[in-house]
Amino acid sequence: MLNARISGIASYVPDDILDNEMLSKMVDTNDEWITTRVGIKERRILKVEGAGSSYLGEKAVNRLLESTGTKPEEVDLLICATSNPDFRFPSTGSIIVNLCGLSSAYAYDIQAACAGFIVALQDATAYVRSGMYKKVVIVATEKMSSMVNYNDRATCPLFGDGAAAVLVEPTTENVGVIDGVFHVDGQGLEYLHMKAGGSVKPASHESIDAEEHYIYQEGRNVYKHAVTDMLNSSMEVAQRNNLTIDDVDWLVPHQANLRIIEAVASRAGIAPEKVLVNIEYRGNTSAASIPLCLDEHKDKLKKGDKIILTAFGAGFTWGAMYVIWDI
Repeated sequence: MLNARISGIASYVPDDILDNEMLSKMVDTNDEWITTRVGIKERRILKVEGAGSSYLGEKAVNRLLESTGTKPEEVDLLICATSNPDFRFPSTGSIIVNLCGLSSAYAYDIQAACAGFIVALQDATAYVRSGMYKKVVIVATEKMSSMVNYNDRATCPLFGDGAAAVLVEPTTENVGVIDGVFHVDGQGLEYLHMKAGGSVKPASHESIDAEEHYIYQEGRNVYKHAVTDMLNSSMEVAQRNNLTIDDVDWLVPHQANLRIIEAVASRAGIAPEKVLVNIEYRGNTSAASIPLCLDEHKDKLKKGDKIILTAFGAGFTWGAMYVIWDI
């Protein structure tokens, strides 16, 4: 029986750093306030003129191809997870395919906000298990700075730019993506969204003047739901696969807020040293956060490690996956 495994991983973040001291000169905040509340010290910002999420994604995918020895024409499919497409259309995936020379690949975007990577991984797993595709690239790429209001002290410290990519291939071993649970609750719309720029409220002078083309978030409601839902979905996927907490080698949560990460791990009974975290220097990179964190900690991972990935994002959409590492 075919299963899907992550056979390679790579990432890219821009060179430019926006740290808390720099932010404090832009908006009424300070390092202590930000660090205490969200655990972030700095984030990377893409400042290349005319460059969007495809620029970040191209860098990550090219690094992935090089590190795995994969020829561009061998890739069957590219799935791009992003909330920051270069354009409303065409898909950012189609742009990345062209930039990377993936001449044989189909491509499309998915929009599952901060849960984008695990949703894309579920898609890729289904394609590979069915035998439809043999080499699937997932790229999660987010120029979050493009929708951050740097006059809003509540949200501007949270987000950073970055991209990460994985190669998903078939295996007959009992490794790779074992199981996943996913949920959505559209009632979360009012707490986390962008007010204008879509078909409900197209861009206008009024919407721009009202600063409605940025992330709108009601932090307390998002925090409460994120902790509960990431915890419950992680426990659900563990129980479905007869995993005890001691069996879990690593928890890799979406890097939204250090306090959320700590609360989920604590309530699940997972020791802090088994939780992979990079939010202090990357901020919240939305869909890119889980694969970016995995790549930056890959030296700690070994074949056979049992990993739970969990994410929560706008929609509300959330879930968890059980993966046995195989790189």
